[in-house]
Amino acid sequence: MPRLTIPHIDIGDLHLSESELTLQQRLFNAIRDKITHGLWPLAGKLPSTRKLSDELKLSRNTVTAAYEQLVYEGYIESRKGSGFYVSIELPEHYLPDMRCHSKEINHAEQEDINRSFAPGVPDLAQFPLKKWQRYLQIHASRPSILGNGDVQGTLELRSVLVNYLASSRSVVCNTHRVIITSGAQQALTIATMAILNNNETLLLEYPGYTQMDKVTNLLNINKVHIDVEPLKGLNLEQLEKTQAKAIYVTPSNQYPMGTTINTEQRLRMINWASKNKSWIIEDDYDSEFQFAHRPYTSMQGLAGQLGLDQNIIYIGSFSKVMFNGLRMGYMVVPESLVERCNTIKDALSGDSPSHVQHALADFITGGELLRHIRKMRRLYKAKHQAMVDAIEQHFSQQVEVISQPGGLHVTLRWDDGIDEETLRQRAQQQDLIVRSLAYYQPDGRKTRVWNGLVLGFGNTPLSAINTNIMTLAQCFNQEQ
Repeated sequence: MPRLTIPHIDIGDLHLSESELTLQQRLFNAIRDKITHGLWPLAGKLPSTRKLSDELKLSRNTVTAAYEQLVYEGYIESRKGSGFYVSIELPEHYLPDMRCHSKEINHAEQEDINRSFAPGVPDLAQFPLKKWQRYLQIHASRPSILGNGDVQGTLELRSVLVNYLASSRSVVCNTHRVIITSGAQQALTIATMAILNNNETLLLEYPGYTQMDKVTNLLNINKVHIDVEPLKGLNLEQLEKTQAKAIYVTPSNQYPMGTTINTEQRLRMINWASKNKSWIIEDDYDSEFQFAHRPYTSMQGLAGQLGLDQNIIYIGSFSKVMFNGLRMGYMVVPESLVERCNTIKDALSGDSPSHVQHALADFITGGELLRHIRKMRRLYKAKHQAMVDAIEQHFSQQVEVISQPGGLHVTLRWDDGIDEETLRQRAQQQDLIVRSLAYYQPDGRKTRVWNGLVLGFGNTPLSAINTNIMTLAQCFNQEQ
């Protein structure tokens, strides 16, 4: 049986009202009000009479008498040798309205936003939590790292990342150019603030990553969309006709269309940026999970080999290779931008949690991250194949998978039949989270006549995929 945790009550703002009543009665009323309004938890332990008398500057006899009165009237109970506790059953005439004052959360009623087919969520059950906890515990007990840290990130983690990114993605960098962030989202915000003024234009993929669209709206950045075409990818002809200040791109696995920019196309983008003195914000999303081909060298790495990486900001995170709640990301920026990015990060959040950074550095150095990635690459490949097989079985020729074999999601397309938003709502009623493609087109611009849906399979058990796809197909074919 798990041991119950008894909440200890901090008297906080407890104060005695001004009145003609005795000190004992005023203290009684103050404590009773805290209890009956649900501000002190049931079964919570009250301070000892000595401690309360010291804090309120009252005689101990006054506090003891007030406690005894509260016990007599049923608001608190005395346990021999242990102290005083708020009664679990209060006097009926002073029972609080639990609808208004209850602080309890019914977790069963909370919507699980990570359930089957939720996009962007890895397989949370597969992460080696016990190993990760060991690394955390080691560094959580180090007093030397409990103070303020380097805004840019610990040198240990930045050093490990330099080696990891060089070997896995051919990124050209050193520790001075790596900045640790609170997930990729903060990195995107810092990058946008560092390189763009309000009157300058940022190019965004369309459909594209909604969180980046939120950044541009927050910062009031002028944006222009570049179309991402099914099975073809980013429209480079469109891009090459512009002279925008920057472009945000997800070249390894475009989100949500699931296309990849190959080496030749990457070089075209690098040449465009070099010619126009424009910036590329490369979000290397899902680069670790490619099933149909070997991952292409990062754009930053390609540009670095040509001496053209001075206008590329490389961004990544550990949300998909580890877990979303870690909220740990990184960015690799040119030397010219390091100071400005650090200044912005300092203003936004200050330094990042030091013990988590040290634990992550050891987790990577010990080979645990690579072992986990290799394991998950095999599992996600099996899940992707199961998704494709189930879609073919239950949808027949009604829908088409237009995303590449990679990442943690598949994207469906269909021309006739149910509207994508209607299908999303029906799926939700069956406890399935899916996203309509319109979600990734937040401006509502109508550029297609077909319907689309994004299904995440990362956190969906392999054994549940066929049944869930069958359920989705039933929603698809359900009569109006």
